[in-house]
Order: sequence, then structure tokens, then C-alpha cells
Amino acid sequence: MSTHLLLASTSTVYGSPYLSYLKEDITRFFQGKSKIVFIPYARPGGVSWEDYTAAASEVFSSLGLEMKGIHEWPEKTEALKWADGFFTGGGNTFVLLKTLQEEGLIPLLKDQIKAGKPYLGTSAGSNIAGQTISTTNDMPIVYPHSFDALQMVPFNINPHYLDPIEGSTHMGETRETRINEFHCFNDLPVAGLREGTALEIHGEELSIIGEHSVRVFRAGKKPVEVSSSPELTQVLGLR
Repeated sequence: MSTHLLLASTSTVYGSPYLSYLKEDITRFFQGKSKIVFIPYARPGGVSWEDYTAAASEVFSSLGLEMKGIHEWPEKTEALKWADGFFTGGGNTFVLLKTLQEEGLIPLLKDQIKAGKPYLGTSAGSNIAGQTISTTNDMPIVYPHSFDALQMVPFNINPHYLDPIEGSTHMGETRETRINEFHCFNDLPVAGLREGTALEIHGEELSIIGEHSVRVFRAGKKPVEVSSSPELTQVLGLR
């Protein structure tokens, strides 16, 4: 079985309800599936697991998909067996990874995805599909055991990628500066995903979803804008 991933920059685009812009893609992505396990551990804004799961479940039920939060099972292996697919929501990537590590879920979830169960991630949920979480934008408010993530793709992701604003008086570092700092110590390619952009990976096949190109950063090279799926597959090392 080949892995099937849908990795979105964000769950919500400006002015639209939660997950609304992804509804068609979610329906297609989980076609033939009926039971989705939601991983609410990233807790955006400190929301409880229960409230976060309720929000996601409302959207998924409208699409004809049953959803339960992984926290509802005392024995997490039973949740993984029940699931036809997975959705990990956004929030704080450090909190998400730390909780997954503490629950012993990293190797178990990897095995399920490698066995062919589709995995949807948004924001922090997309971050953890990469090799490490070192290119997240989040504050390290907790301390994971390591930064190693699910490692389902051979690159890192920077969700919510922002282009420098011409004429801005902001004196802080740009996203590009931060990723260049990352490449002083790491060789991994980084895919900068702008809002409304997602990557779908099915085995070695990659597709760009959305209207924006993907900004790709590689150590020792100038960043490039990639709008062609075959070109992106090559520059990110999927083939």
C-alpha cells in the first residue's frame, strides 16, 4: 500500500468558516472511507480536546463521515484499528508532538499511514508529516522529547508561509530569513505553503492544491517558486 497524505497550510482561510474551503478535497480524499479519527492535541488557543473534536466532527458529519477524537479511547491502539483515516488539526506544533510522544503514538501512527490509511493535516498537523518540526512558526511553549516528526515525506513544511511585505516597517525577521537560518544547520528542503495551499501526496505522486505556487528552500540555493506538480516532486526529493 502507498501512503496518501493531504497536507494543508491552514484549516481556515480569511472570511470563511472552519474547513469550508477544503470540503470538496476532504470528500474526495476520504472517498470510500467512513470512520475518521481526529487528533486534537495541538489545541489552538488552548481549546479543550473535546471542544476541538466537536468543531471538526460537525464539519465531517456534514460530509457523511463519522469522527471520533483519539482521546476517547483509553487504549489508543483501538482507536487506530477503528479508523479508516486520520485528521490532525492545527494549533501549537510543540504541544502536538509532545503529546503524541507521551502517548507512544508516533511509531503506531506511522505504521497505520504506511499501511495505506489516508492522513489529513492542517497547519501543525501538516508540520508533523515532515522530517522535523524545526520549521514551524509556533512558540516552543512545551518541550518535546525530540523534534523528530512522523517523517512521512523527505522534506520539512512551513505552513502559513508569508511573503515579505514591500515597504513594511516591521523590523523582525521574515519567514525566508528564519528558513535560511534553519539551513545553516540542516540540509532538508522546506516547502513554504501559503494560505489556501495544500500538497497531496499519493506514493511518489504529488499534486499542488490551490491557486498559489509553493516556495521551496534548499540549503545553499536561492529559493524557487514552483507551480508545477512534476517539478515540485523533483525538487522536494520525492523521486
